[in-house]
Amino acid sequence: MRLLLVEDDDHVAAALSAVLAKHGFKVKHARNGEEALQALLPDEHGATPPFGVVLLDLGLPDQDGYEVCGKIRKRAATPVIMVTARADVRSRIHGLNLGADDYVVKPYDTGELIARIHAVIRRPKPGPPPGPPSGSQNGSQNGSQTGSQPGPPPGLPPGDDESVVLIGRMRIELLTRRVGVDGADVQLTRKEFDLLALLAQWPGVVFRREQIISEVWRTSWEGTGRTLEVHVASLRSKLGMPALIETVRGVGYRLVEPAAR
Repeated sequence: MRLLLVEDDDHVAAALSAVLAKHGFKVKHARNGEEALQALLPDEHGATPPFGVVLLDLGLPDQDGYEVCGKIRKRAATPVIMVTARADVRSRIHGLNLGADDYVVKPYDTGELIARIHAVIRRPKPGPPPGPPSGSQNGSQNGSQTGSQPGPPPGLPPGDDESVVLIGRMRIELLTRRVGVDGADVQLTRKEFDLLALLAQWPGVVFRREQIISEVWRTSWEGTGRTLEVHVASLRSKLGMPALIETVRGVGYRLVEPAAR
């Protein structure tokens, strides 16, 4: 995922860019408000750069960060996270009223910042209303994908029209919860499907173990870590694509798109 970092301090930007890159983000650095706004303009082909999120420092040399936020919001629906040393409540309220999606006060923990980035990109996007509700549970106790469907997996924005994800030889139907490889259906348990769907939403982006456990198992219990490893191993085996899910040591997992043949 591409991320626009608006920060006038090159040393801060370099350090933060390194952390973001480790988590799978492709960072575009803008040193002032004008560079940030130019980065959001359509290119010569009329296409707007698809940034997944904007990290906006308020202390910019050419324009007030609040003003830049307002201009960004008029141009794009890209999530904006304000990053600033202004910790007073009035500043936070003002930023959120201007259209910021979140507000992070310096100094911050980088782990928390990464979690907040993931949180804003998971929020529902403006679009058509959600599709028809999923059927009721059929009472199956084995956790397989048979019977009535339990609905979209965790993290899928309601009403998101990108309900089919194609990754190499694999096809994931998010709403019907079906997975196929080379045209053949692959039977997954509910948790296996939820895990795969979560990673597939942002290929290349590293999801922290704590975040995956929270999203898929709805718990913060550390003992679930072993269960996560088992599910990852099972997915690699069932899909016949061992390199699809990469372990990022000390951080978590990410889905790697196969190289084009």
